[in-house]
Amino acid sequence: MTEQIATLGQLLDGAGTNWRVFDIGRHITKLNKKQFLAIEQAQIPYPFPLAGHAWLAIQFWDSKVSSEPYVWFLKFPVDEQSKLVCASRDHFANMVIAALGNDLTGEQADGKLDNNPYVFAPNANKLAAFNAQLKVLLKQPASQYYEYTQLYFSGKLGFDNWQSVAVQGIADFALRLDSDKNLASLQQAWEQLPAEVLQPLSAMLEHVEIPPVLSEQLLSYAKQAIAQKDILALCCTLRAMSKAQAHTLTVQLVDVILHSDIATESDVTQTIAGRCFNLLSDPERLHIFMDNCAHHQQNEELFPSIFADLVAIPSIRPHLLGLLRKENRSETLARAIGRLFS
Repeated sequence: MTEQIATLGQLLDGAGTNWRVFDIGRHITKLNKKQFLAIEQAQIPYPFPLAGHAWLAIQFWDSKVSSEPYVWFLKFPVDEQSKLVCASRDHFANMVIAALGNDLTGEQADGKLDNNPYVFAPNANKLAAFNAQLKVLLKQPASQYYEYTQLYFSGKLGFDNWQSVAVQGIADFALRLDSDKNLASLQQAWEQLPAEVLQPLSAMLEHVEIPPVLSEQLLSYAKQAIAQKDILALCCTLRAMSKAQAHTLTVQLVDVILHSDIATESDVTQTIAGRCFNLLSDPERLHIFMDNCAHHQQNEELFPSIFADLVAIPSIRPHLLGLLRKENRSETLARAIGRLFS
């Protein structure tokens, strides 16, 4: 790497592009440039690591060449403190310079990084949600699938006729709840939606700060799901509420779950850990949650896998390590912790 280019931010600036960065490992979350610079210089840990990596989407464009942005989907390893392994970032930057020089946009850039080891392809749901979010940010029209999806959620096609509804259309609808009466349509439709729609829909809504009126409705729906032990419906609702504006309603739902008969269900615990992880930075809630994980009978790998996932998140790590030394914990939790080190 040249002395002039020490970070990806400098590489993008040096190429004359405008750019922005998102974490897309968990929720799709914009990282501001000051924060990203500190991450690149390993001054602060990566805030949302997943499976030992930082998962990034870097959107950039050169307004002199084209208004259409390019996107790099990149994953870089993080160390045991969740700080970026800078050697990997440097390796990627060197490969970019070797392949593209200082011209990152334009026709010559197409396909040049397809076999790069740091480039990955997001799954269909994540890609659709990201594309929908970019179109909103760039004030561009939604995809060609949007209007048909609106028609579906209005109920005019029949909720069982979901086979022609595209994932991208569901993403566009979810990312535009403040447009075209979409919120009202969703509220009327929610309890009638089949699982084939509810699952991808919740995978889109987990990236949306849904309004309080929808959270109130979903909280009531989730409580019914708990009473009926409907795990799929509950997990979909958790995902949909995980980034909600009404944070306290999501807290209320998670606390109800943690004291319910289905608190130890693996799908429920994994959804809380994966989507509502920010609520586990509360030490007492974390203690209850990890105790529930330890009491799961059928899957002995559940506790160590969730522990490994959460201990990497900087906002949770100190509280989870504190739990290792805590005295007033159940024997089951103590044994599960002991097995981590055996």
